[in-house]
Amino acid sequence: MQEFIAFNEQRAEIYWWMSSLFARELTDADLHEYHGGEMYTFLSGLGMTEELKAPVEAFRDAINQSNSRPDEQLELAADFCGLFLSTPKTGALPYASMYVGTSGLLNDKPAQDMNVLMNDYAIAQRKEFNEPADHLAVELDFMGNLIIMGNQQETEEKREELMQAQLSFVNTMLLNWLPMFAKECQNRDQFGFYAAAANLLLAFCKLDAAFLAGE
Repeated sequence: MQEFIAFNEQRAEIYWWMSSLFARELTDADLHEYHGGEMYTFLSGLGMTEELKAPVEAFRDAINQSNSRPDEQLELAADFCGLFLSTPKTGALPYASMYVGTSGLLNDKPAQDMNVLMNDYAIAQRKEFNEPADHLAVELDFMGNLIIMGNQQETEEKREELMQAQLSFVNTMLLNWLPMFAKECQNRDQFGFYAAAANLLLAFCKLDAAFLAGE
């Protein structure tokens, strides 16, 4: 049981890490960590899973290439803004509504669905992150919290119920638009750091869905 709890904690940490990566520009302190031994060890561990090997290597290559940029922090911040804080015509906006909504506008049904889920599970959006509820960072943070909530259940029946909730969330709230988002990042991220991150996230979500489905 303890191994299962620890494994779930690792899953949550990955979702939270990816949430932070798509929530804001990386700082100099963040980049220091990205180029450090702990990140190398972390990525090496992820890459031991066959399904993640190629996207992990691509992301590691993107980190190494980023380190050679003349003003790494400012240039990555510009990449972030150009992709995620621009317009649908020029960027890869990180909102589910832009890919699976019906209006082509923000705060479409995916955002409304996220608000319902957060209310149902009493998982609040961080107050300092003032974005629509279907922002990628919000959805990934929610998933991490849902995983930990599952760990806290006292009965096998309740734990299984939360595992099924996680599976449903990954399939209906993430994998229904992440492939399109990752493709947009690939097409529009000239340097490739965030495109590699999006591809790694997509591969991880697919792997996690298979785990939750018992495949």
